[in-house]
Amino acid sequence: MANGRSIILRHVRRGFAASVLAAALVYAVDSVVFRFKATKYGTVRVNPYYAVPQKDHKIQFMFDDPVDQTCVNSLFPREGDVPCWYLKNHREKRIDI
Repeated sequence: MANGRSIILRHVRRGFAASVLAAALVYAVDSVVFRFKATKYGTVRVNPYYAVPQKDHKIQFMFDDPVDQTCVNSLFPREGDVPCWYLKNHREKRIDI
C-alpha cells in the first residue's frame, strides 16, 4: 500500500515529465512553423548606450544613435538572432565597457 508521500512524489514526477514534454512539443512546432514561414526575419530599432565606469566608482552613460537590429519571427531564438517579440520589449541595449 502506498503512503501519502509516494503518491505526491509520483504526481510531481508526472507533472515534471508533462511539463518537459509540453516544452519540447512547443519548441518543435515553433521550429517547423519558422522553417516554412514566408517572413522569417524582421527588424527592430534599438537604442544602444555604453556604460563606462569612472575612477570615482560612478558610471557614465554615453548614448549612441539608434540602429536597426535583425530579429526572428518565432517564439524562441533561431540562428543566433533574438525573437522580435522580445526585442520589441527591450529596445534599449546596454553595453558595458
